[in-house]
Amino acid sequence: MTNMEQGSLQNVFDRTFAGMSQAREEFTPQLTAQEVGTITNVSTGIVKVSGLPGVGYDELVTFPGDVLGIAFNVDADEIGVVLLGEYWRLHAGDEVRRTGRVMDVAVGERLLGRVIDPLGRPLDGNGSVASSKRLPIERPAAPIMDRAPVTVPLQTGLKVIDALIPVGRGQRELILGDRQTGKTAIAIDTILNQRNQNVVCVYCAIGQRASSVAKTVASLRQKGAMEYSIIVVTEGNDPPGLAYIAPYAATSIAESFMEAGRDVLIVYDDLTHHARAYRELSLLLRRPPGREAFPGDIFYIHSRLLERATHLRKELGGGSLTALPIIETEAQDISAYIPTNLISITDGQIYLSPSLFELGVLPAVNVGKSVSRVGGKAQRAAYRAVAGDLKLAYAQFEELETFSRFGASLDENTRKVIEHGRRIRACLKQPEFTPVSVPAQITVLLALTAGLFDDVQLDQMTDAELGVRKAAADLPASLRDRLDSTQELSDEDRETMVQIARKALARFQTKPPPQEKT
Repeated sequence: MTNMEQGSLQNVFDRTFAGMSQAREEFTPQLTAQEVGTITNVSTGIVKVSGLPGVGYDELVTFPGDVLGIAFNVDADEIGVVLLGEYWRLHAGDEVRRTGRVMDVAVGERLLGRVIDPLGRPLDGNGSVASSKRLPIERPAAPIMDRAPVTVPLQTGLKVIDALIPVGRGQRELILGDRQTGKTAIAIDTILNQRNQNVVCVYCAIGQRASSVAKTVASLRQKGAMEYSIIVVTEGNDPPGLAYIAPYAATSIAESFMEAGRDVLIVYDDLTHHARAYRELSLLLRRPPGREAFPGDIFYIHSRLLERATHLRKELGGGSLTALPIIETEAQDISAYIPTNLISITDGQIYLSPSLFELGVLPAVNVGKSVSRVGGKAQRAAYRAVAGDLKLAYAQFEELETFSRFGASLDENTRKVIEHGRRIRACLKQPEFTPVSVPAQITVLLALTAGLFDDVQLDQMTDAELGVRKAAADLPASLRDRLDSTQELSDEDRETMVQIARKALARFQTKPPPQEKT
């Protein structure tokens, strides 16, 4: 090394040390007060803490071992904290520190395709979730003046729902029924049908079995739906605090896309577990119990959650958040406490009947007890034209079918109504994971209302309906575009579809079909 190089290196060292000395001299240590509390009592899922006089309601606090908690009861002498981690790590006398912030979660595009817990920790083994933005899990719902009417349908791909109980983008539609009646299957089919629809899907599993969640993730991955989906998971053995915050965290993730002008679908599976987790926490914190031992604010925790689902005005991006909460009934009792609460909060319900499920009518939707209070306004004109009388005809059939079981002799007209109703029911059946496109649905429904299926044997209805759906692929491109738009169904379009359906059904019919009435 030359003398010149040694001199330049020495100059660099001199300047560096001079800068460090100056920085050290200019630094003035500051004393800051920090509140440190002490655990007084540890229970399953909660702890009692003393010594944090400045803590606020819903503030995040930290425990040894990076365990987090939320201040839930703020009393004069102590605070009750809901744990977001395992309680067995904590002991009386351990230190508790304030964070000065509320619980928040990572949001953004990088979450697409990921499986996370409500704290944002990855559960899919694909590394940590990197996001530059975080949002509080508890956020105020959009004011009324920021909302727009629900005018665009959210197609589920299920004929019985899209035709008879339509759902609009920005709507809250409750799915309820007994255990093992296909509630989750409807939600998963709806997510699968959003492929190429520019809809982000968030699936929130609350207190589910690990095997059920793994099956759902595998199905979404296999069908290519994970690329536009985010899954937020709490399992049955997780602390009740995690189950409580899960839907709020998932909603904040969904809201970040809505506020960016995207359409979002969120599924809460299910809010029965959420209500039970909140009841458990409330009873442990000695909050007074009410009906069925639920606390008095059980209605409020669900209403403030579902009120965040909406359709924003164009000036705010025009995004929407559609909610499909799932609730479990016991012994078909939809008048129980939690189901009635959620029925009053939501904009309609899809009720699944165990008796229909046992008969093999899948999806087991009870059309008489199901309703959509908003979706009809968003339903495409073509659907309204072909499905307008379908619900009434189906309801009449169900009443007459019950009556006919008594063995009474039936007149010819009643017998035709029953036979037609049986074919409606057969056409509305649909296997899991097989969403049907809009043109195929409308072609099948039009064939139904035109009476083209009435001469098909019941045991051939599945093949006949499949034949009509395949034939719908031959519809002219211009007609398919009109069916996907808000345009009315013209007489010419109707005739084209009837002819295609008639041709597809010719080999299944035992006698010539009746001519369509003009």
